[in-house]
Amino acid sequence: MTTSQSPARAVTTQGRAEAARPLRLFLGLDAVVTGGNGLIYLFAAGPVGDLLGLDSGFLRGIGVFLTVYGALVAVLAGRPVPSTAATKVVIEANLLWAVASVAAVVFGWLDPNTVGTVWTPLQAAVVAVFAVLQMNGLRRLGN
Repeated sequence: MTTSQSPARAVTTQGRAEAARPLRLFLGLDAVVTGGNGLIYLFAAGPVGDLLGLDSGFLRGIGVFLTVYGALVAVLAGRPVPSTAATKVVIEANLLWAVASVAAVVFGWLDPNTVGTVWTPLQAAVVAVFAVLQMNGLRRLGN
């Protein structure tokens, strides 16, 4: 504690950091899963494209995006108390990704094979669950 920091302020900051633990966990898991998927799409686009029936160039582009996004979410998860505004952006991006993924299959924006048609909404469900868990973590902080 610095001389300019009162004991009451230290307890409040420590209490908020403790309350942020679940949010940090869910952001961290999101970062690992998203970054991992991104790296797989980036470095194994050919075999994954064959498995899912999707263009390898498309998967590489998605891989770059997911890898960068996962790294940014990891930075946010590493903060003692993640920024409310940044966390809301992550939640909204996750919800948008989940809806867009399902819409891509339903409206035929992509033409995956059967495995890809099953994979796409399954990964969307995982992303939506992360968003819900992150919303709950944010509420626990009173935000």
